[in-house]
Amino acid sequence: MTAPAPVNPAIATALASEHTIRTLAQLESLLGTPSQASMAKELPCVHPGYRAMIEASPFAVLATQGPGGLDASPRGDPAGFVQVLDDDKTLLLPERRGNHRADSLRNIVADPRVALLFLIPGVGETLRVNGRAHISVAPELLARFVVHGKPPQCVLVITAESVYFQCARAIQRSGLWNPVPPGTPRPVPTPGALLSSITQGRFDGETYDRELPARQQATLY
Repeated sequence: MTAPAPVNPAIATALASEHTIRTLAQLESLLGTPSQASMAKELPCVHPGYRAMIEASPFAVLATQGPGGLDASPRGDPAGFVQVLDDDKTLLLPERRGNHRADSLRNIVADPRVALLFLIPGVGETLRVNGRAHISVAPELLARFVVHGKPPQCVLVITAESVYFQCARAIQRSGLWNPVPPGTPRPVPTPGALLSSITQGRFDGETYDRELPARQQATLY
């Protein structure tokens, strides 16, 4: 691996401690106070409008924390893959097969606090759910999420404590849902190329990339 480039002196000055926000008073002076709308939207349960957003979402980011630190990882299935029970407090999130690292699950065993960020294709607003989770292998819960005859490995049972939508500015600025022109080349290295680079050529990246699409399809559920 190549040595990191030296930090530009101007950047080093900007990173100096005297420019660091360290107190709530400093932060509030910088940002101002939240608007009435930004406070009114937060609820301790899943409002019917928020339920509609969850049911329309095919993708969420799950954040957890544990002894090893923080983790944020993607979760996805057809829209509505996260179910909200009738108490408007309990969410069920199926845990499909993955790479067996189980970073999120290991964290939840140690610390039940979780956060979810739901994204909806074509919609600028996202939905945030903060709460506490436990891991269940109850047969009746696994049976709710069978796909192609295969149940999830387990189900996260999440009790919502704070639910609110996030405004669309981040999505608008990023252009996330803008269509990509046909033929646009891949802007980042492939998984195999990354593994080969990280291991300094000890990993056969070309074979990995060639076999990856079929392997992913065969192990999707």
